[in-house]
Amino acid sequence: MIVDANRIPHGATLSADLCIAGAGAAGIALALALMDSGLDVVLLESGADRPDERTQQLYQGGVADERLHTSPDRYRVRRFGGSTTLWGGRCMPFDAIDFEPRDYIAHSGWPISLADLLPHYPEANRLCEAGDFAYTAQDAFSRPIRPMIGGYQGEAFSTDTLERFSCPTDFARRYRRRLENGPVRVLHNANLCALDGGGAGTHAGAGRQVGPATVRTLAGTAFTVRARAYVLAAGGLETARLLLASPGASGRGLGNAHDLVGRYYMCHIAGTIGTADLSGASSVWHGYEVADDGVYCRRRLALRPQAQRRLQAGNFVARLHHPRIPDAGHGVGILSLLYLARPFIPYEYGKRLYGDAPGGAGAWLAHLRNVAADAPGTARFLWHWLRRRTLAERKFPSIVVHPRNRRYSLDFHAEQEPNPDSRVTLGEEVDALGMRRLRVDWRYTRRDVLTVQAALAELAGELRAAGVGSFEYDPETVEAEMTRYGAYGGHHIGTARMGTDPRSSVVDPDCRVHEAGNLYVAGSAVFPTSSQANPTLTIVALALRLAAHLRAEYGARPAGAAPAASAPDTPPITPLQEPQA
Repeated sequence: MIVDANRIPHGATLSADLCIAGAGAAGIALALALMDSGLDVVLLESGADRPDERTQQLYQGGVADERLHTSPDRYRVRRFGGSTTLWGGRCMPFDAIDFEPRDYIAHSGWPISLADLLPHYPEANRLCEAGDFAYTAQDAFSRPIRPMIGGYQGEAFSTDTLERFSCPTDFARRYRRRLENGPVRVLHNANLCALDGGGAGTHAGAGRQVGPATVRTLAGTAFTVRARAYVLAAGGLETARLLLASPGASGRGLGNAHDLVGRYYMCHIAGTIGTADLSGASSVWHGYEVADDGVYCRRRLALRPQAQRRLQAGNFVARLHHPRIPDAGHGVGILSLLYLARPFIPYEYGKRLYGDAPGGAGAWLAHLRNVAADAPGTARFLWHWLRRRTLAERKFPSIVVHPRNRRYSLDFHAEQEPNPDSRVTLGEEVDALGMRRLRVDWRYTRRDVLTVQAALAELAGELRAAGVGSFEYDPETVEAEMTRYGAYGGHHIGTARMGTDPRSSVVDPDCRVHEAGNLYVAGSAVFPTSSQANPTLTIVALALRLAAHLRAEYGARPAGAAPAASAPDTPPITPLQEPQA
């Protein structure tokens, strides 16, 4: 059932077993997993089916350094489906080492292991529409596939691990009909503004119950949701904001008795650097392959766990990449065409594709010349893009250029060390609902720089030793390159970290807030470390694990109790009609 929260009478009270705030990947996955549980679930979503500027503006906030982090309303989408309406679909699981305490990575270690998530990853793969849970070339392909770099068998780097690509799947569009026809009550335009935590000075602990939830719409409707349990599934930034906005027993925010909410804020360290000349390799293939299940896959250079330990580096992967797009000197029509399409590229991707490179008539003319000179290649690309991207249900993931001279730049993606001084707090400005906006102070550490420096130096040495080519770069520019575009996109991680000790974590291994008996967090906010992996697949796997816990914890109602329902004074709510395709 999907309803508009503006149709709920002002001042009404809704009752439920479970109230979930946020209908993105985590919230929708959780709701789907609980549809047959017998639990009465209310799913609150700030937005609706279509983008709305006023709703998106609720994400606005301040940043300490605009060079390092963009405004909080970028890279996130405040609508039904959340940021799955925007993502590129890249999926991969975390590695076993990501969960381990590592003495060279401060504040590392999860209270759970990879084995605790493995039962949930296959279903997460299915929900993300990323095919089978098979993340090595040997597992994903029954046929031999061409090597990534012919003649290279690295001891430090593997070339057989995969990243898989979703359609990419918009969770709202894909699962709307199931939610509309199912027992979960999805409320559009419903903004969770506060959870009653009892106020400062009250008892805090695992037995303390929070609620009800105060919900408002931008049109002025206000009501409450009284539930047996609550789940914040609003993303790594908004989850911290909601906790800090609800005073709780400490008076500093729910779960924040030890000043941990909003701290350890991570994204990923990423950049493009150097020139890999692989002219000595017997072959090079850095493009996409279609696995046996019909899903696009791509191999990358992944720093092996034993090499991470030896180098005392965080997790790290790299991909062979095309030359920088703004430099027309590459002479590639495809890349110049992408440059000319700059005004139509979403900000989230344009910042990394183009950086701060100026436009100007001279640059445009140079790129037009490239398109004209490389007309056959440009035409082939456009036909491919039309068939495999624009018109295809499962879309070709990205532009891949195969230079004839086998010279590539290197695109890297690395784990960020947890840092308590990297944090989000509440600012002084308020939004249209009267809630204080976020202020983001994202920081990186010396270990982050050392991870990239050590991995790049190791790769350069291995390529040279294997006789397949060389990797040339200026080690002095590593820090500048890894911070050229600041924090990586929409990977907002770690602001309500998981652990066993309330003095060093916000939630327990079941994702329950230490200070409350009935408040949980779903999403990347609970990740103690970031891995090298894009977070979506693990977000969904953790949500499915949480669903299993909630079934066990709340599935059995007290003897003689009827299922929770709307308060008697709340009239029936007419569902919205599904939008026409």
